[in-house]
Amino acid sequence: MKVAIFFGSKSDKDTMKKAADILTEFGVDYKAYILSAHRAGALLHETVKQVEADGCEVIIAGAGLAAALPGVIAGATTLPVIGVPLECCTEKSNGLGGMDALLSIVQMPPQIPVATVGINSAKNAGYLAVQILSIKYPELKEKLKAFREKLAADAAATGLDVQF
Repeated sequence: MKVAIFFGSKSDKDTMKKAADILTEFGVDYKAYILSAHRAGALLHETVKQVEADGCEVIIAGAGLAAALPGVIAGATTLPVIGVPLECCTEKSNGLGGMDALLSIVQMPPQIPVATVGINSAKNAGYLAVQILSIKYPELKEKLKAFREKLAADAAATGLDVQF
């Protein structure tokens, strides 16, 4: 396993699966965990230590509302942590459309950073994890390079002859 994906609630599964899909597309091994920083703090810390021992190299953590999960994980490990702010799923939650989570994750105190992607942008978290891993793994760097070249070719093919 190279990447661990954490999220605090079963309701976040569909959004966070998008990160897993990107990792799968690039052939990156991962494991996913549903653990709340607030409701299962001790188990979360144990699990972070276990994923480190298992060779994990990057952690993706998605959370909504107070969004403590990415920061708590970052405080428990020296591995890079990518935070995914999640828009809350229920009307009863008094969520702020994900802005609360975004600000909670991006405003980490000095010395304990969390890389943060956009609200519900688990796909970008997957891509960022691939980029981080590509520093160490040449085969991954080649896959990422080919992916980017295809993006550029697709953009060039569709953007040069616009019909109105």
